[in-house]
Amino acid sequence: MRYVMVIDTLKCVGCSDCVVACQTENDVPFGYCRDWVTETVNGTYPVVEMELRSERCNHCENAPCVRTCPTGASHVAEGGIVLVTGEECIGCGACIESCPYDARYQHPEEGYVDKCTFCFHRVEKGLKPACVSVCPTRCMYFGDIHDPNSEVSRLLAQRKHKVLAPEAGTKPQVYYLI
Repeated sequence: MRYVMVIDTLKCVGCSDCVVACQTENDVPFGYCRDWVTETVNGTYPVVEMELRSERCNHCENAPCVRTCPTGASHVAEGGIVLVTGEECIGCGACIESCPYDARYQHPEEGYVDKCTFCFHRVEKGLKPACVSVCPTRCMYFGDIHDPNSEVSRLLAQRKHKVLAPEAGTKPQVYYLI
């Protein structure tokens, strides 16, 4: 089993409901976030294209954050989800520096490093991550890429897609339909 997230950039309207859902579900401190919405504009007037996309930890198959963590606090859980065990994290920031997606932050009160967990606590119960559950345009999908009948597998087989920073060699597991 390998969990992935697929986000349809043609359906995302940049509402940030995913961000608010994550902050609420995971008690993220004010001023911090585990996911965010980016806007990219390409081209020159009058031929301009804009892309909105929800970004987060990419739960990489070749995760540099896991390799650089001196205590093992950053680790890979069931289904390939990259997690941080707060009690084992010493807050050194090696994982923050090694992440090419800028997806981690140091918790301002607790000192440990935090990030998107694909709402592992929900996934363990058979639920979707909070961000996927609340998306009003239904542009976010979550599932097992190893299951050829899963919605994520079918979408990736049918649609052109990309990952962010493929040149980093991390094998990110968040895919963007384009």
